[in-house]
Amino acid sequence: MIALTPRPPYYAVIFTSLRTEGDNGYGNMADAMVSLAEEQPGYLGIESARDGLGITVSYWATLEDIKNWKANAQHQLAQKLGKEMWYTEFKTRICKVERDYSLNRD
Repeated sequence: MIALTPRPPYYAVIFTSLRTEGDNGYGNMADAMVSLAEEQPGYLGIESARDGLGITVSYWATLEDIKNWKANAQHQLAQKLGKEMWYTEFKTRICKVERDYSLNRD
């Protein structure tokens, strides 16, 4: 599903990853992190896809909101486990969305 974001400007956190073999609790933690993110101030939405390479983009109102999400204790645990067990490689990029446009045939 495509996230319903407000008019720009807002921010995007792009998390690109390659996973280790097996689930090892990853699926449950990923679901928990999405639920937790939805409760955070400034959260605007999320989009995610995985076919070997995983790309998750979360949208936030401000850079401060992103900083607070990164510092969340439960999220920090997930980050630690990701480094130890779930990812062979990852990269996080933070971008300011200055313009967007869309098509919706519905």
